[in-house]
Amino acid sequence: MTTLLRNARLATMSPNHPGLGVIDRGAILIEGGRIAYVGDEASVSAVDRLDVLDCEGRWITPGLIDCHTHLVHAGNRAREFEMRLAGASYEEIARAGGGIVSSVRQVREASETDLVAESLPRLDALMAEGVTTVEIKSGYGLTVEDELKMLRAARSLANERKVNLTTTYLGAHATPADYKGRNGDFIRDVVLPGLQAAHAQGLVDAVDGFCEGIAFLPDEMRIVFDAARALGLPIKLHADQLSNLHGAALAAEYGALSADHLEYTDEEGAVAMSEAGTVAVLLPGAYYFIRETKKPPVELFRKHATRMALATDCNPGTSPLTSLLLTMNMGATLFHLTVEECLAGVTREAARTLGRLDSIGTIEVGKQADLAIWDIESPAELVYRIGFNPLHRRIWRGELTSTSMSGVSS
Repeated sequence: MTTLLRNARLATMSPNHPGLGVIDRGAILIEGGRIAYVGDEASVSAVDRLDVLDCEGRWITPGLIDCHTHLVHAGNRAREFEMRLAGASYEEIARAGGGIVSSVRQVREASETDLVAESLPRLDALMAEGVTTVEIKSGYGLTVEDELKMLRAARSLANERKVNLTTTYLGAHATPADYKGRNGDFIRDVVLPGLQAAHAQGLVDAVDGFCEGIAFLPDEMRIVFDAARALGLPIKLHADQLSNLHGAALAAEYGALSADHLEYTDEEGAVAMSEAGTVAVLLPGAYYFIRETKKPPVELFRKHATRMALATDCNPGTSPLTSLLLTMNMGATLFHLTVEECLAGVTREAARTLGRLDSIGTIEVGKQADLAIWDIESPAELVYRIGFNPLHRRIWRGELTSTSMSGVSS
């Protein structure tokens, strides 16, 4: 069946058109789950067996993309939230055995089935807001088998829901207690063997790490990145979140798809990322939740044409956020992004961070028909509103899906 979406206003996000790539009297023709035509409705050619959906003047955007999540995890860290409210810093909590290490304990105790069951409601929340693609990282197992368990659980979610999922190996996320002070041994004994196993089992699409004083130093991350490069895997990096270890420049040196967080990135890092094509992924949920005061250098990124994306950073400790719409509002209010930057950040630029701009992220001929139809008068409403979801219909690979929390897979 061929489907025609007519009587719509389109924000194509195409890089070949200015701004949002708006088409006022637009139509989209979908054949075989892909976009066969996008443009003025008057120019659509007649097609046999046409299923027509009148959008009644609603806006259509690409399906939203959450390009940085730790969606698969067990339990929560509400107690640490209380500690933070009482004045404890991120580093103090981590050094006291909280933070990432506390999530590690809960993941190790959970079965793969448990992880899938706990993660589905978080995935449903994202999908109910028009999300059609989600990146999911490991990093809370910190043994070879537990890291693989997380990646298998993440891949299993794609069997439960109609969504594109990409998985990122984050073995170099933290050093567990039994390797305290021995980062090099942990990388040798766990991170690298886990990476080899994940690659051999087809469980990994990219490799990430946490480059920070409380995690791994740049020279330690080089060992992981060299191994990823040898396997032909793309690279991402948690960089410059709490201090400037020049993680952004390191990511750029390796041609990383993205460097993420970046609150302390300097101009050298912004230039390096721009020249390498490495996207800056901004994570306002974490900035807000840990009460950070130093903002990522958005003006430097603009100055040097460093591309910017936005993501929830959904995780149990520093960004328990499952709303990409709220993330856009935070990007605008906290980081002073424009509406165009926010929308591009969760569509076109988010696709770029996953190495998938050839198939998703814009409304263009040949791309996968992942779309969101909105009950709005202006795209600015998607950034402006808080706690209101104007999604009318979600389309994944050409198929219309429900918008209800319990029925997003139907």
